[in-house]
Amino acid sequence: MKLVLATNNRHKIEEITAILKDLDVTILTKDDFSDFPDPDETGSTLEENAILKAREIFDHTGVPSLADDSGIEVDALGGDPGVNSARYAGPGCTFADNNRKLLKALESVPREKRTARFRCVIAICFDNDNIELAEGRVDGVVTSEVRGKEGFGYDPIFEIPDLSLTFAEMPPEKKHSMSHRGRALEKARILIREYLEKSGK
Repeated sequence: MKLVLATNNRHKIEEITAILKDLDVTILTKDDFSDFPDPDETGSTLEENAILKAREIFDHTGVPSLADDSGIEVDALGGDPGVNSARYAGPGCTFADNNRKLLKALESVPREKRTARFRCVIAICFDNDNIELAEGRVDGVVTSEVRGKEGFGYDPIFEIPDLSLTFAEMPPEKKHSMSHRGRALEKARILIREYLEKSGK
């Protein structure tokens, strides 16, 4: 079975490929296709965005596709940035821009009220009549400063309190074992295996 990753984000490609490496599937990426789309994330929820991305890439390639949409939800900000996490600091913003804006928004908030969670929703479009969803989440706190060099996105300011480490301070394998995307992908692995068994592929 072939499975195309419905993303242009090289960090996500590396992470998803590493977590799914032992599945009996051939992972394809944007580099395997010409004119690979970059779907507009017009949904109002993570679920809607994941589905529309998976469906658009399936329609373009004809290959079962896997898409995710992820966000950080900060309690002190009423759940923001949430579905707008990737564009929090505006069009064309960088990871660093988003981190700076979030730290600025929380600069007067004490640590005990900086609780947050990462959520990841994965959509797998096996065909137009068969789209499956898997969700993962992890709770933590937003730090007061950037810490660590690993990972991407909000990883340098998201701490797992029990470990006193941000995701950016962990080696990739450790992060994958507990991250929102890692947890969602573990559920996605089950869905892919079930599909393989039913289809005889």
